Amino acid sequence: MKRNIVIAAVTAAALIGGGTATALATTGDDQGSARQAANTKLSDDGNRDDQDDRDDRDDDAAKVSSSDVTAPEAIASALKHTSGTVVSAELDDEDDSDKVVWKVDVLSGDDTWHSVSVDPSNGKVLGAQTDDEDDTAQVRAALKGSSVTAEEAAKAAAGKGVVTSVGLDEDGKDKSWEAETRKSGGAEQDWKIDLKSGKVTADRADAQDDDADDADDQD
Repeated sequence: MKRNIVIAAVTAAALIGGGTATALATTGDDQGSARQAANTKLSDDGNRDDQDDRDDRDDDAAKVSSSDVTAPEAIASALKHTSGTVVSAELDDEDDSDKVVWKVDVLSGDDTWHSVSVDPSNGKVLGAQTDDEDDTAQVRAALKGSSVTAEEAAKAAAGKGVVTSVGLDEDGKDKSWEAETRKSGGAEQDWKIDLKSGKVTADRADAQDDDADDADDQD
């Protein structure tokens, strides 16, 4: 409707003022071009986000396929090297390199944190270093009275798929082990493992967050 008005005004101006009509006539086209450029940019940004998500899934799938050592095996290997309590284990890139390793965090009896790197192909310890953490008291409190270890939690979650990470959730009211699994098709899912019973349940809060993110992306 607005475009028709602009064209009508331009036509009238052409009859009255001659050459000035050309400059006026470009106004509607400029606005349309600007809108088209903006829409194209939004579409390109959305496509890039989708591609980034696919790349992340491909990277995660490649990490899983490159590991012959399971999460429980990596934890057991780390504990043979460094005694203590395993708080988390994750299949991840080593530093800034493309090499994938199991990173196992161990809290020793003297409250020293150790990050142990385990080779995912043979289970050998590649190295260990001490870390500074400020949540030692929280971790100790969460694990007090627990009868399920990180290794046992990983074994329990393995029934849902290949475990790519397991770690203690010491925040909030419901303390638990959290694990992420991946199936052969690439689908990933998060689970909670009870600290006392070892019961595995789907992480509903995480699923709701994913649904909310999907809704935001669609908007």
